[in-house]
Amino acid sequence: MTKKVEVSHKTIIFAVLFILFLWSLFIIREIILQFFVALVIMAILNPFVTRLSKYKIPRSLSILLIYSILLASISFAIATIIPPLVEQTALFISDLPGFMNKLGLSAVVSQQIIGQIVNLLGTLPAQAARITVSLFSNVLSVVTVLVFAFYLLVERNRLDRLLGALLGDSKGKDFERIIGLLEIKLGGWASGQLTLMFIIGLANYIGLRLLGIPFALPLSILSGLLEVVPIIGPIIAATPAVIIGFGTSPILGLATIALAFLVQQLENYVLVPKILQKSTGVSPIITLLALAIGLKLAGVVGIIIAVPVYLTASIVLQEYVKGQH
Repeated sequence: MTKKVEVSHKTIIFAVLFILFLWSLFIIREIILQFFVALVIMAILNPFVTRLSKYKIPRSLSILLIYSILLASISFAIATIIPPLVEQTALFISDLPGFMNKLGLSAVVSQQIIGQIVNLLGTLPAQAARITVSLFSNVLSVVTVLVFAFYLLVERNRLDRLLGALLGDSKGKDFERIIGLLEIKLGGWASGQLTLMFIIGLANYIGLRLLGIPFALPLSILSGLLEVVPIIGPIIAATPAVIIGFGTSPILGLATIALAFLVQQLENYVLVPKILQKSTGVSPIITLLALAIGLKLAGVVGIIIAVPVYLTASIVLQEYVKGQH
């Protein structure tokens, strides 16, 4: 006997509406991404804006002041770092075969190692320049994000009333609690991670300059950028410096290994507990998985927003589960 499967009108309507909803989300995906980035910016900057507001500075003026300082700092850093970074990286790539020959490695092994390092370091200045040009060329998207973040920061203190008026008191309080948790988690992770990357890059730069290792600038920037990748990032970042050290002399090579070990211990036992003690505590495995998925789905942008997206999803899911009990 054949069984009849009947589908109600409500099921069909729901399926159609759900598909239309997903299609609408896909159409406005760029706006959603911009709003999410603005939310992250709000979470990072809100503590600084609140601190300035305590000195009787109007909140909107505090936001504009912080924006001006950040934009001036970024512009100065780009103008100062990019030209020597490109020059030193090009010199390093041209001198790398000589360092490899001094190590006494076979030609096949040398070519493989050189190929990997060239692929890694050779694209660094180009990627940095490409991202910078992309940001400034796509001015509309950048301005949109900054405007979103500006209004989120301005209205942050009145958010509970706005949500209550839009969603009702009960739902408004739930959303306010979620946004508060997001602010703590995202702000703690982002500010802590940026501080950690800066300190690690600076510590490596000072150490490499003291040891007399050439190309200290690109090597230290590489170590700072790869700090976002737990466990294997510092190892990958230290490899070119160790090769240069041993290519110069065995003592310098051992000293470079000691420097990498010292910076790693400083990070594990001093910096991470102090800087990230109020942060999210995302496990290294979750971080690696999030970064890999972000890279696969959205490239460089995916890497940048991978952990914030995970944190947001985990907080929303936790609050939803709590609401069910």
